[in-house]
Amino acid sequence: MATTLEAAQAQAPLTELPDSDRAFHVETHGVDFIPLTERWAKPRDVGALWAGASVQVEYFIYGAILMTFGFTFAQALSLIIIGNLSYFLLGLCSLQGPTTGTTVFGSNRASFGPNGSRIVAFFNWVTQVGFEVEGLILIVGAALVLAIKAGFDPGTAAKVVFVLVAVAIQFVLPFLGHATMVKVLRWLIVPFVVLFAVLAIFAGQHANLQGVKHGASWEVYLSGLAFTITLSGLGWTECGNDYTRYCPPESSKKAIVGWVFLGTALPEILVMTLGAVVGTFLATVGTSSNAFLPFAHQSFIPAWFVVLFLAFAIVQLFGINSLDMYSSGVTLQAIGLRVKRYQAVLIDTALCLVITMWAVFNSSFSTYLKDFVDVVIVWIAPWMAIYLVDWALRRFRYVPAELQKTKGSLYYRGGGFHWPALVAQLLGMVAAMAGLNATFSVPTWMNSVAAATGSNSFVRADFSVFMGIAVGGLVYLALAAASVRHEADRQDELLSQGAAGVS
Repeated sequence: MATTLEAAQAQAPLTELPDSDRAFHVETHGVDFIPLTERWAKPRDVGALWAGASVQVEYFIYGAILMTFGFTFAQALSLIIIGNLSYFLLGLCSLQGPTTGTTVFGSNRASFGPNGSRIVAFFNWVTQVGFEVEGLILIVGAALVLAIKAGFDPGTAAKVVFVLVAVAIQFVLPFLGHATMVKVLRWLIVPFVVLFAVLAIFAGQHANLQGVKHGASWEVYLSGLAFTITLSGLGWTECGNDYTRYCPPESSKKAIVGWVFLGTALPEILVMTLGAVVGTFLATVGTSSNAFLPFAHQSFIPAWFVVLFLAFAIVQLFGINSLDMYSSGVTLQAIGLRVKRYQAVLIDTALCLVITMWAVFNSSFSTYLKDFVDVVIVWIAPWMAIYLVDWALRRFRYVPAELQKTKGSLYYRGGGFHWPALVAQLLGMVAAMAGLNATFSVPTWMNSVAAATGSNSFVRADFSVFMGIAVGGLVYLALAAASVRHEADRQDELLSQGAAGVS
């Protein structure tokens, strides 16, 4: 049932939030509309959540992996800075949540249609599961190194136990939900700032910043840029509104973008730079099947600090993995699975157990990561462009009540599919693939643009991010501008009539 915006805003705020909206209680909301009386979050809360997820060891390892491309330290530093500017994209893709009161793939129904959005939501679900497995691989790797430092040689049985325990612990935070994650991730900021500062002191004594004299070619530089952009801001754009939908509609857009950028880009630039510094003299961090294993046999860090660092790294990895698992849960709901949000977390937990068990025993982490990044680029670059172009064509507004309808809504169109968006997504993916310097074997015709820039995959340029964004956004603009502007007029009529939310 629709309710007027004026009436909703006139409702007195709750003196106490329901238990489901409080930390350390199970959140019951999912892809459904968040009532205005339960919008407890402020932009700085969103920034704190992202900061807690950014000051962590994954980005340290990404920085070390960059040095395996053959870059000079100066090249790697420029890539880290430029790549992390993409967090402005995450900020832009976080501005719809306060208005719609729903998740990314709840609001995505406007651009793709309720049924068309299910297709893209499936891509996102696979992506989130992949990032969850990445985090679990690192958690198990850190646990194995701690076992070695304790004098225990972990075999197959120990690895199985570590995976089981890690998956069980991982389940807790996303099961409890948004408020719990905000609080816990905020707690993790200060300890990791201190730990990374101490690590920087140790690393600074051994850094070899002039070790690579000539650096990589412009083709390899572009490949490194695609890698960095995807693992920073672009790779999180499909999650932004999952964490801003608890902000009230009147929240400052500048504050949201500012706090998101402050909480992500700045700490990640520092942490990735530290990883690149370590990569100048401990290159095996970026190439080992277990990214933490080199720390078990090095001499530049005292053993006591290695133990402390890895113990905190495990805790922090659980924190950032909770974001992936939380978003994958609400994405399962958007796909159409009729389960509660916390039940969707159980489904993901079971799946992650199986995949992580395989990955720990069968794949190199750096190879897994590079292959996975390629897959993410192909779909997420055009999707993000379509999502933002659609939002702009609608004059930055939606009708929340219509987004909650899966049939018969303003956004339903023919059979629940918005074909201009689907066509733009497909063509954008083809373009991204054509510009992709794939780390896995593909026929030359599939990545013809990248293949034309070099004789082998090690020296090819990667235009995938830019081609995917440009083609997806421009095709959608050409195909949908007239019809979406007409829908925007209809949106304004409904909003003027008070169809702002649901009750």
